[in-house]
Amino acid sequence: MEFLLDPNIWIAFAMLTALEIVLGIDNIIFISILVGRLPPELRDKARRLGLGFAMVSRLALLFTLSWVMGLTADLFSVLGHGISGRDLVLLFGGLFLLYKASHEIFVEVEARELDHAPVSDEAAVKAAGRKLFWSIIGQIAVIDIVFSLDSVITAVGMVDEIGVMVAAVVTSVVVMLVAAKPIGDFVDSHPSVKVLALAFLVMVGMALTAEAFDQHVPKGYIYAAMAFSLAVEALNLRARAKRRALPPQGEAQ
Repeated sequence: MEFLLDPNIWIAFAMLTALEIVLGIDNIIFISILVGRLPPELRDKARRLGLGFAMVSRLALLFTLSWVMGLTADLFSVLGHGISGRDLVLLFGGLFLLYKASHEIFVEVEARELDHAPVSDEAAVKAAGRKLFWSIIGQIAVIDIVFSLDSVITAVGMVDEIGVMVAAVVTSVVVMLVAAKPIGDFVDSHPSVKVLALAFLVMVGMALTAEAFDQHVPKGYIYAAMAFSLAVEALNLRARAKRRALPPQGEAQ
């Protein structure tokens, strides 16, 4: 237990936990948007399963470090460019995220009424809800693996102690579990914020795709752009709230 008294261990734990939370922001947004399409009674269960799978996939990758690091070795070459297992995972994950985010933007902007089509048969509604539930869990599982791979490779580059990595991953997932519901409720209740979040996922998908071809895009740039956009949207939300609070012109006179 002497290692617990080492301040370097705690500094590494704090830094890695903070990094895991930051890297998990896109994961939370993806889960929140997908879960928002489920009936209210299934949303909490889907969030817990989605983030639980994220933790399991991260821990599984941590305990197979030799295999994970082996993914960085080239498997074959295309036009003189080496393609590794990690590149393939990032490529397919990025393309999946691009497709999914673009599709969700279309549903939100052009075809929102499709999600609210009336169904008279209660049994059919429940069956459709279960089918949608497991479909969403499957999609979350796919993207969790992509985000987990990038997260674990980053963790390996920062910390040598496997125990510190495991503790940081578990702590970060617990924090994300607490934050997922309020973030999801806020995104779901503000359509413009939801579209903005989906645009953020499009950027993340493009960054993952570029990373597959060794074109590194620092996530700091993406987060900075998103933070600026959110600040502008926060001003818009405040302005709309103030306009709604004003009495009608007829009453003001």
